[in-house]
Amino acid sequence: MDSDSFDKKMRSLEYFHNLRLLPGAWVVIRVDGRSFSKFTEPRFDKPFDLKFHQMMALTAEALLQELQGIYAYTESDEISLLCAPNWDFCDRSLEKIVSISAGIASATFTQACQHIVHFDSRVWLGANKSQVIDYFRWRQADATRCALNGWCYWTLRKAGKSIGQATAMLEGKSVAFKNELLFQHGINFNELPSWQRRGIGLYFEEYEKEGYNPILHQAIVVKRRRIKCDRDLPMKEAYGEFISQILDSESSS
Repeated sequence: MDSDSFDKKMRSLEYFHNLRLLPGAWVVIRVDGRSFSKFTEPRFDKPFDLKFHQMMALTAEALLQELQGIYAYTESDEISLLCAPNWDFCDRSLEKIVSISAGIASATFTQACQHIVHFDSRVWLGANKSQVIDYFRWRQADATRCALNGWCYWTLRKAGKSIGQATAMLEGKSVAFKNELLFQHGINFNELPSWQRRGIGLYFEEYEKEGYNPILHQAIVVKRRRIKCDRDLPMKEAYGEFISQILDSESSS
C-alpha cells in the first residue's frame, strides 16, 4: 500500500472529522467546568465567591475575543457564547469548535487561578432569533434557580446541618419556602448582588477616544470598540428585549 492510500485509509476512520454546523444558523457554544463542585468547595467561599466570579468573567471575555462571538453570558461555572449566522470559524467544523473552545476556557481559567482545571464544550443551534432569545432566557432562569438553591443549601450547612439534612430540608420545596428560609436567617434574596441572581453578560460597545492627527496637527475624536461586562442584566421579558437588541444590532452591522 503506497503512502497516499495508507493516509486516506487512516483518515477515513476520523468519523466526525467532516461534521459541520448548519449554515445560516445562530450558534451558541456552551462550556462547563468539569467536576467544579469538588474543585471549588475547598478553595472558594460558598455559595458565591467574588474571585471565582471574576475568573469566570475573564474566561468569558477570552472566548468572546478569540472565537469572534457577539455576546457571552456566564453564570456559576458555565459560559454561553453567541456567534452570528454567518460565523465561519474553522469552516464551522464541530470537532474543532468544541475542542478549541474547551481549550481556551481551560487555559484561561487555569492561568488565572494557578490550578489545573478543565472545561467541556457543546454546541446549540438556533434557527431564528426567537429561539436564541429563549435560549438565553432559559440559562438566566437556571441561574436564578441555582442561586436560590445554593444560598439555601449553604445557609443550612453553615447553620450546622449535614449534607443529607440540608438536602432533605430543601427537597421539593417551593420558591416561597426557600425565600422565607433565607429571610429567617437575615438574607433577602432579592437584595443579593445581581450577578449572583441573574448572571452577567459581555458584549462589544462603541466608545469615543481622543486622538491626534499628525498631518493636520489637531486633536480628533475616533470611535473604538471595547468589551463591556454587564453585571446588572435585566430579567425575564426585559432580558429577552435586551438579547433582541443585540441580535438586531448584529443583523444591521
